Amino acid sequence: MNNAAVTTVYLIRHGEAEGNVLPYFQGTADTKLTEKGRAQVAYLAERFREIPLDAVYYSPWHRAKETAEAVNKYHDLPLIPEYDLHEINGGDWEGVPVVELCGKFPAEFEIWKNRIWDFQAPNGEKMTQVYQRMAEAVTRIAKANPGKTIAVCSHGCAIRNFLCYAEFDDITRLNDVGWAENTAVSQLTYDAESGWRLVMKNSASHLPKELLSADNPAWAADREEDAE
Repeated sequence: MNNAAVTTVYLIRHGEAEGNVLPYFQGTADTKLTEKGRAQVAYLAERFREIPLDAVYYSPWHRAKETAEAVNKYHDLPLIPEYDLHEINGGDWEGVPVVELCGKFPAEFEIWKNRIWDFQAPNGEKMTQVYQRMAEAVTRIAKANPGKTIAVCSHGCAIRNFLCYAEFDDITRLNDVGWAENTAVSQLTYDAESGWRLVMKNSASHLPKELLSADNPAWAADREEDAE
């Protein structure tokens, strides 16, 4: 393998946003960071202070862009929007409080909880489409940056799908990936010969305890995981 062609990718979930607090299903709603979210990304900026970066990509939603700006604080790189990094389109679920989803959409909620790879909200995007979209988008970005180190800022469900692709290459393993803390960082490498390798998954070690998200019964919170 030609080591010069290995791309290092830091995949980062956005900081806490308005929909995470209420909480309601955000999906493609263009929400902004909360005060806590802005505090989280300040710590994230310090985590990336000494990490050499060549490019920073982001989903063009405010919460992801604000997070990308923090990652870029000490690097002064052009920020590159990538539409295909956006969150799942939740259709009729969007804007609905989490506690009301089970009652309003019992069939879809059961699938979300137990067979998430088969999920599709009414008038929304299929989970299989998110999986394929993220696999193609992040791989395309990696191929465009051979031998470089890049940061990619996206969303919880979208990132979960890509990590499933990189680790298992099997969407039915989605429940084995779990949910990431806000501003959690995963590290992967890519080269054309070997494909993807997961190095670190959902690390939130930069956050003090008081800035971690409270556990939510609908979206089970992750903790840091080393892939090796």
